[in-house]
Amino acid sequence: MIIAVLITGLLLITISLLLIYSPGKPIPYVDNSGNKLTGSISEKTFVTIGGIRQGMFIKSKNQENPVLLYLHGGIPDYFLTRKYPTGLEDYFTVVWWEQRGSGLSYSASIPIESMNLDQLISDTKELTEYLCDRFDQEKIYLMGRSGGTYIGIQAAARAPELYHAYIGIGQMSDHGKSEKLAYEYILQKYKETGNRKMVRKLEASKVADSIPYEYLKLRDHAMHSLGIGTTHDMKSIIRGIFIPSLTCREYTFLEKINIWRGKSQSGVHPLWDEMIANDLVKHVNQVNIPVYFFHGIYDYTVSYTLAKKYLKELDAPLKGFYSFEKSAHSPLFEEPLKVRQIFEKDIFNTTNNLADKN
Repeated sequence: MIIAVLITGLLLITISLLLIYSPGKPIPYVDNSGNKLTGSISEKTFVTIGGIRQGMFIKSKNQENPVLLYLHGGIPDYFLTRKYPTGLEDYFTVVWWEQRGSGLSYSASIPIESMNLDQLISDTKELTEYLCDRFDQEKIYLMGRSGGTYIGIQAAARAPELYHAYIGIGQMSDHGKSEKLAYEYILQKYKETGNRKMVRKLEASKVADSIPYEYLKLRDHAMHSLGIGTTHDMKSIIRGIFIPSLTCREYTFLEKINIWRGKSQSGVHPLWDEMIANDLVKHVNQVNIPVYFFHGIYDYTVSYTLAKKYLKELDAPLKGFYSFEKSAHSPLFEEPLKVRQIFEKDIFNTTNNLADKN
């Protein structure tokens, strides 16, 4: 009885703290006097896209700047910008869109079958057209990260007239092969460290022609413990992702819950089975705008080696591959100064002078 009362009390305290940490209002940009920065924008907005209400954060210190639409991976990650500020709002009007079925755009009423590739590409194009109209721009920049790159590069290939350039962070290519390479690396590392318990579990869930569910239960923990997951220094998903998602003050309490409701429904990614089965090298071999890949050398969530090979084979008017020496799966968050330098010196000037020379 006493234990039940204590558990109930702790639960109520936790919920109360989360409610306090959840005003759900975007933090404005202010000048040295504490007044709203002239011309800036910091809003959370909802737009009907593809027939459903979808949410996004729009952040910029000058909304006359070019628009950058960001496509997240298996889970929205705007909340990580508190710990890992990107500084992109200095150069862009950044749109942190949370795709249908995810985070701000989660609804239990969304048909699962509507979360397919064609619909997500259609949503991307429709939102792009809305942004062009709202901010009076003919084109915008498109950036995908992780699973967002699977959608992003295909949207860029289908509608190049909408975009100045496409930027892929942790770019997918042959993801079935990528997962096999990750499995082999993880298994070898645990053998080297003498972790026989993990070795047994991994060997019992071998990744070959398919990816066993039992392996997926081990995958994220293993990747983060080895420094090949979200960031090179993020060793715990709970401390690195879950807690930051709950303490981000720009979401309401329900929106925070919906981040994880959407994640639990979609699994690794809503398009996971398709991503594993399809090789983008074969499906998207031409993009008629400049293409830039940013990739951390420690990234095994999406293979660094295969991404470099993909860009080499991709037909584009201009392309550049940029290796990030201190990063795993998130160069945007791990090495933001280098990202900004690439935008300043290469992407804005439609060059690739800073790209890897090989």
